[in-house]
Amino acid sequence: MKKTLIVTLCVILVLAISLFAACDPQGIKVNPDKQHYVVGICQLVQHDALDDATEGFIDALTAELEKEGRTVEFDTQNANNEPTMCSTIISTFVSKNVDLIMANATSPLQAAAAATSSIPVLGTSVTDYATALEIENWTGVVGNNISGTSDLAPLDRQADMITELFPDTQKVAILYCSGEPNSKYQATEMAKYLAEKDIETKEFSFADTNDVTSVTQNACEYADVIYVPTDNTAASNTEAIANVVLPAGVPVVAGEKGICTGCGVATLSISYYDIGYQTGVMAAQVLLGKEDITKMAIATAPEVTKLYNERNCETLGVTVPEGYSVISGTEAE
Repeated sequence: MKKTLIVTLCVILVLAISLFAACDPQGIKVNPDKQHYVVGICQLVQHDALDDATEGFIDALTAELEKEGRTVEFDTQNANNEPTMCSTIISTFVSKNVDLIMANATSPLQAAAAATSSIPVLGTSVTDYATALEIENWTGVVGNNISGTSDLAPLDRQADMITELFPDTQKVAILYCSGEPNSKYQATEMAKYLAEKDIETKEFSFADTNDVTSVTQNACEYADVIYVPTDNTAASNTEAIANVVLPAGVPVVAGEKGICTGCGVATLSISYYDIGYQTGVMAAQVLLGKEDITKMAIATAPEVTKLYNERNCETLGVTVPEGYSVISGTEAE
C-alpha cells in the first residue's frame, strides 16, 4: 500500500515538473528547446498595410530562429474583414496547440485574447491596446500572454499636418468605420488636438463597405478637410472614397500610407513592414525564452515620415511644403 502510494506521488511529481517545464509561472506555454515551431497568423483583411506587417513578421521570425539553428512553419489565415471569422481562425490555432499566435489588427487580437491565456499572442497593426482589450490604468504592458506593436503615428503631429497644409481649415470631418474601436479612439483624440487649434470637427462613421460612399458624401458636404485614421475598412475602400472626395474637391489627410495612396493627399506614416519585423523579433525572444511576454512592453514604430500623394495633390491644387516625400507610384503624369 505504501509502495503504491509512493509510486503514485512520484508520478504526480513528474507530471507537475513536466507541466512546469512547458509553462512559465503564469501558465503561459513556452518551450525554448524546440527545434521546430508552428506559428499561427490571423490577418483581418488583405490590404497593403497589413500585408506588409505580415511579411515583416515572417521575415524577422524566420531569420531570428535560423540564427539559433531552429525552423518555423507559418499557418497564415485571412479573415476577410469578418470578426467572427477571426474567432474561428484563432480557435483552430488553439486546437492545433500552435507555439505562438500573431494577431494582425484589432479584431484578431480580441479573438486571441478571448480564446487563450496560455499560448503567447503578439499583436501588430493595433493602434491602442488599452482600447482594444478594455484595460484601465494603462501602463504600456498588457501583463498576461499578450504583447506586440502599435501602428499609431503621433496624432498631435497629424493635426499639425492638417493646419500646415490647409491653414484656413475651419471644419474637419473624421471618417472611419464604427466597428473598429481603435478608429474611434483616434477620432476622439484627433478631435481634441484640433479643438486646441479652434477647428470644429464632426465624426462620420460607416458600419461597413455598403455605406462608405454615402457617408463620405455627407462628410464632403460638411468639411473643408477630411481626416481618415488607420482603419482597415477604409483601407479596403479607398477607391470608393476617392470617387467621392476628388470630384468634390475635398482633401483627405490619412493616418497611414495605404489609405493616402488610395484617396489621400498626405499622411504622417509609419512602415508596416518595420512594425511587423519588430513583432517577429519579439516573437523569437518569447519562443526562445529570452523575454517574458508578461513583462514585454508594447512597442511603437521607430520613426515616422511625412508623405504626399503627388497625383491627388495635383488634382486638388494642393501645394506641399518642404519636408514631405512623394509616395512611390503616385507621381502625376
